[in-house]
Amino acid sequence: MISPLAYIDPEAKIGNNVEIGPFAFIDKNVVIGDNNIIMANTNILYGARIGNGNRIFPGAVIGAIPQDLKFRGEDTTAEIGDNNTIRENVTINRGTASKGKTVVGSNNLLMEGVHVAHDARVGNGCIIGNSTKMAGEIIIDDNAIISASVLMHQFCRVGGYTMVQGGSRFSKDIPPFIIAGREPITYAGINIIGLRRRGFSNELIENIHNAYRIIYQKGLNVSDALEEIKKEIPMSKEIEYIVSFIQTSERGIIR
Repeated sequence: MISPLAYIDPEAKIGNNVEIGPFAFIDKNVVIGDNNIIMANTNILYGARIGNGNRIFPGAVIGAIPQDLKFRGEDTTAEIGDNNTIRENVTINRGTASKGKTVVGSNNLLMEGVHVAHDARVGNGCIIGNSTKMAGEIIIDDNAIISASVLMHQFCRVGGYTMVQGGSRFSKDIPPFIIAGREPITYAGINIIGLRRRGFSNELIENIHNAYRIIYQKGLNVSDALEEIKKEIPMSKEIEYIVSFIQTSERGIIR
């Protein structure tokens, strides 16, 4: 199941039932788990850590050094979880001294041409559209959908269950459960279809909607809006997530 035309460094650790196509390059200090499919012309470079059951398509490069002039050759990693689909020409750089690792979780779809920069963290169950580019140290929480050709500024965070419109660019955080779109990017309502598909109850969806009405439609500053949410909206882990996300946002949220 390993092509004789592939190169695998003797120090690389390869799990069971792994398919490796022709002209794939597997570097030293690489660990690949079980049941992975690594297609032709894929480069798995120094510091890559790949879990189980992933499909990695031709032209993908995992573990290349960061595109960061502060990088000085630190011994860092690019860590991929389980059951991801990583399509053609995706690039996932390893970390720097800042965080030490770049992490992509499990059950994600990274479409063609996606770039995940150094020290980024992508959660689980995310869909990242074609040619979307993520700068260093961004965070994408679980079950977010980022459409095609989106540009993410460094240090930004995208909340879970969010949908971001294709072609968007942003330099502030995008809170959970919403749709973000238009130009310039702004709050465009809650992701009601996505939430229903994920099994959120009508009552919970209404509470989330009411929380964002307070944040975006009452003309309050952020601190006052969060205090009103705590008083007016029945508390749940989802509402707590919204409040905590906004309270801890270092870049501020989109408006």
